[in-house]
Amino acid sequence: MSEWRLKRVESQLLAELATLILSGEVRDPRISQLVTVLGVTVTKDLKHAKVRVGGFLEPAALERAVAGLNNASGFMQSRIGRRLKYKYTPQLTFVADLSVREGYEVTRRIEELDR
Repeated sequence: MSEWRLKRVESQLLAELATLILSGEVRDPRISQLVTVLGVTVTKDLKHAKVRVGGFLEPAALERAVAGLNNASGFMQSRIGRRLKYKYTPQLTFVADLSVREGYEVTRRIEELDR
């Protein structure tokens, strides 16, 4: 599969997943609408996708949200399969990405040093 097509599929999945979370279609109480889809990596055979999520949440809240998202992955996979007409809809696996929080902390520390 071409690299260009993989990138297109990843960006479409990212947009669809973000829409599902923000619209409230996923009704798991562990999933906050503050959760942000940061990136999607799809395997070359389009059968698996690793979804990185993060946001300005406490690490424990983010882990609960990841557990809720993994629990609802079948529902989201079926919704995406209806919207995007691919031969295979990738199996979704959600992982926590703390890079946003860590970046904020580094910036805050640098600002403190400037004072």
